[in-house]
Amino acid sequence: MQITVAHSPDADDIFMYYAIAFGWVDTKDYEFKNLALDIETLNVEALKGSFEVTAISFGLYPFIKDDYAMLRCAISFGNGYGPKLIKRKGERLKSRFKVALSGKFTTNAMLFRLKYPQARVVYMNFLEIEDAVLRGEVDAGVLIHESILDFDDSLEVEAELWDIWQDLAKDSLPLPLGGMALRRSLPLNRAIEIEEILIEGVKVANEKKLELSRRLQDEKLVRISDEMLNKYLQMYASEESITLSPIQIKALERLYQIGFDNGIYSSPLHVEDYLIPTEYKFSRDS
Repeated sequence: MQITVAHSPDADDIFMYYAIAFGWVDTKDYEFKNLALDIETLNVEALKGSFEVTAISFGLYPFIKDDYAMLRCAISFGNGYGPKLIKRKGERLKSRFKVALSGKFTTNAMLFRLKYPQARVVYMNFLEIEDAVLRGEVDAGVLIHESILDFDDSLEVEAELWDIWQDLAKDSLPLPLGGMALRRSLPLNRAIEIEEILIEGVKVANEKKLELSRRLQDEKLVRISDEMLNKYLQMYASEESITLSPIQIKALERLYQIGFDNGIYSSPLHVEDYLIPTEYKFSRDS
């Protein structure tokens, strides 16, 4: 059975999938095919139900909850860090400043709009945002992925999305950024097996982090290398990315409550109601 796994081209998504791509994980009778696309493209395609398994921004999930189950694995949270709102050094942003965001359905866009409701937003590929600020096409931009670690010296940080999240959440919770979702049209027994394989993929990636990182760099599958890659993976693709923890679930539910309170979502979500019910496997085998 062929399964398409769509993910973003940033280093943490690549890292969390490629233990499977390199054949280090038993994939049973599944043939996994991966496809790397910009995160907002993935979000839009998820709205169409395009792929069996796809990376998404957590901010998108309430819009696809009836068609996709949330997966427990390959998750990215910020903890004391996250996307950054950057501008040219020394410039003061007006209330209606023009800003570049990485997509309408990204989690960072949701949080940004709540903090800066008067800003004039334009959307573009996350790889183009830094240059757009440098050229003066926009007054500011929110950097995501590896861009937060290395940007031009003529730019400075106006605000940390982590701080905005803390103000909105009113609690010390990790910042939900991105995860994976699986199309509900797949049979439940298949869904359980696929999630188990993907979880194992992230687990093996962490167990073989040095070997995998070296191979990703040698084959030019990631845009950063050496110390910067190690730092980035520690931030967004660590052992905490293997499977959702109770505090991560609490953070997601806080995100969805904030979205509901501000009219973004039609209802808050109890996350565990939207995960794949793994108890089915044990009741079937008993």
